[in-house]
Amino acid sequence: MVALMLAVACACAQGPSAASAPSAGRVSGVVEDDQGALIPGAKVVLIAEGSSHKLTSGSDGRFCFEGLPAGSFTVTASEDGMADGMREGTLADAQQVELQPMMLHAGAVMSVTAMTQEQMATIQVRQQETQRIGGILPNFYVVYDANPQPLTKKLKFELGWKSVVDPANVAFVAVVAGFEQAGNQFPGYGGGPSGYGKRFGAGMADATVGTLLTGSVLPVIFRQDPRYFYKGTGSATGRTWYALKTTMVCKGDNGRWQPAYANVLGSFGAGAVSGLYYPGGEKGGMLMIENGLSALAFDGFSNVMQEFVLRR
Repeated sequence: MVALMLAVACACAQGPSAASAPSAGRVSGVVEDDQGALIPGAKVVLIAEGSSHKLTSGSDGRFCFEGLPAGSFTVTASEDGMADGMREGTLADAQQVELQPMMLHAGAVMSVTAMTQEQMATIQVRQQETQRIGGILPNFYVVYDANPQPLTKKLKFELGWKSVVDPANVAFVAVVAGFEQAGNQFPGYGGGPSGYGKRFGAGMADATVGTLLTGSVLPVIFRQDPRYFYKGTGSATGRTWYALKTTMVCKGDNGRWQPAYANVLGSFGAGAVSGLYYPGGEKGGMLMIENGLSALAFDGFSNVMQEFVLRR
């Protein structure tokens, strides 16, 4: 929730050009045996962002992958009758990486070229965690991959917690608390440093409970994916409807669309929990309903912004 609010705020200030397209990078290296002899014609596979790139090493044992996006990658080299070699790393925008020699050992052969679904999901999440509007504001809950993998329980909690503690999100809550103080919102908190501290604490509690409920706890219970899956194609009307309806429907871990129990119940659940720490006059069922409906409405608005403005 806070990540989306920050993303929208940045978009309004900077416009669609805030997120610049990443530059292409390069990964190169050499394949050799355990005696240091070069191996020409070895099969080399690079996997990054859920996509696979394949080539064979040249007569000098060298290989080079070009035009790669920023993010985590895995390179595997193989040759008949030899154990495979593997290297992992992370590529920055336009970075050129020279790997340590890919050493293949003669003898027992083991296959490591196939990645598990969990490994693929981890690589994709690592890429999502680099998504920032204007290089500052986190935009972790948007999926651009053509072949997204379902999140594991661990990854759901990781995304939620990293969003909550991100310095940009904390700074945003601090600024909002300042505006609330200046406008004397929630007067039961009082004024001065104490009043500001209570407003800031309530804001962080809202962000933490809301994000973890809708992005981690309930998605694990209902086996649902809390992320927004960027559409990017079709008519403006169709894309707008898609963005709005995804507040009420979502993808399950099985890849099928279903009612978004996690998001809806989480939004109202966070509103109910807020009654525990808001001033007496702000408690009650109306607070839960108002906060829940506000969260769902903002989700719909944010999804539209993601589809048309906050593009990667």
